Amino acid sequence: MNIRFLGHSAFLLHSGEHRVLLDPFLSHNPKSPVTLREALEWKLSAVLISHAHGDHWGDALEFGKAGVPIVGTAEIGGYAQKHGAANAVGMNIGGTYSAEWGSVYLTPAWHSSSFPDGTYGGMPTGLVIEMGGKRVYFAGDTCLFSDMRLIGDRGLDAAILPVGDHYTMGPEEAGRCLDLLRPKVAIPMHYGTFPALTGDPQVFAAAGRALGVDVRVLEPGDTTEL
Repeated sequence: MNIRFLGHSAFLLHSGEHRVLLDPFLSHNPKSPVTLREALEWKLSAVLISHAHGDHWGDALEFGKAGVPIVGTAEIGGYAQKHGAANAVGMNIGGTYSAEWGSVYLTPAWHSSSFPDGTYGGMPTGLVIEMGGKRVYFAGDTCLFSDMRLIGDRGLDAAILPVGDHYTMGPEEAGRCLDLLRPKVAIPMHYGTFPALTGDPQVFAAAGRALGVDVRVLEPGDTTEL
């Protein structure tokens, strides 16, 4: 699997002929290395949404209107369908959605969730994605919580965690998560996009490396391989 960082919390996962986009905040993302127009030309198998805040929901409807399945909570799926995404999939925490490209399992996340227009977006979630023989935990926006140990029990090839502080946990707390999750690789996200997101990814990297985790700090546009 290749993981490409698109700035903030947006990632593109690529394995074989399949591409899956996570939290597609592109148009108004000052760190995005690609435009929405470019991304709409990708042959995406799915767009996965952790929660409904604008910096994660982003351009999801544009992909949904183009026929790409939008996968998230029941509230996210229902909202997407109501606004023109015919192939939207609504599910909930503890459920698994499987398709030709792989699968996604929704975990809890400690945060909030509402669409830019104020509509309730359901519970925020993390995503455990299985694709190309790899298992990746995308935490969404969250703080540290002890049940991350149960997520780690699944055996994780990678964990993608927010480190920016203010709206999520900071780098020290994210580093503590790695002791529970026990991934082979860790990637920081959700930092530096806006002034409030002051968390230093290098602090997270140092904490992870002390635990023997391969921490990869990516610049927007960078790709890493699992």
